[in-house]
Amino acid sequence: MSSEPALRLEGVTRRFGSGDTALDILRGVNLSLLPGELVALVGPSGAGKSTLLHIAGLLESPTSGKVMIGGKDCAGLGDAGRTLLRRDAIGFVYQFHHLLPEFSARENVMIPQMVAGLSSAEAGERADQLLRMVGLEARVGHRPAKLSGGEQQRVAIVRAIANVPQILLADEPTGNLDPQTASEVFDQLTRIVRATGLSALIATHNLELAAAMDRTFELRDGLVVERPR
Repeated sequence: MSSEPALRLEGVTRRFGSGDTALDILRGVNLSLLPGELVALVGPSGAGKSTLLHIAGLLESPTSGKVMIGGKDCAGLGDAGRTLLRRDAIGFVYQFHHLLPEFSARENVMIPQMVAGLSSAEAGERADQLLRMVGLEARVGHRPAKLSGGEQQRVAIVRAIANVPQILLADEPTGNLDPQTASEVFDQLTRIVRATGLSALIATHNLELAAAMDRTFELRDGLVVERPR
């Protein structure tokens, strides 16, 4: 495991509004994520977990502080630079799968690869490989409406890693699933992280799943603390 963090947040704050009505969601977050780590982010609803993930994924800018990806300070990047870095270095998984309903599982995994410049043949071959990794080789031609909730989320996970990112950011990826399916999807996610060596930061309310990860950070009152094992 490399000693250079894949992701580092230094003194990250996020304030909404101004004056007497200002709301400080993040008040100086420090967090690092090493290559190959599977890290949980827990905390009460409304604590700012989604905001933190959006800032880590360059979807939102902090009010102050640094976001560093692979040692690169992202503060000076313009919109185009942030978009390219998101495309090449970061994968996102949400509670709801957000698959494109008119396309098959295979096509949903192909599309981000083709946007990144791969040919249809190359993207299709990698999509098939990734879908086999999560046991969906028999479902590649099915559209999302023909897949179960767990199958849809597995497609969303492999779509997120199709472009071989350094970092996977997941916001309650099993929150919309029943406990048995959630456990199965988490097992698949863990297997992918271990097999590919990417780094994963996963926001979850499921403390049992959090306990199975390498480390757990708790976000409370705008600050992050690492929970002891």
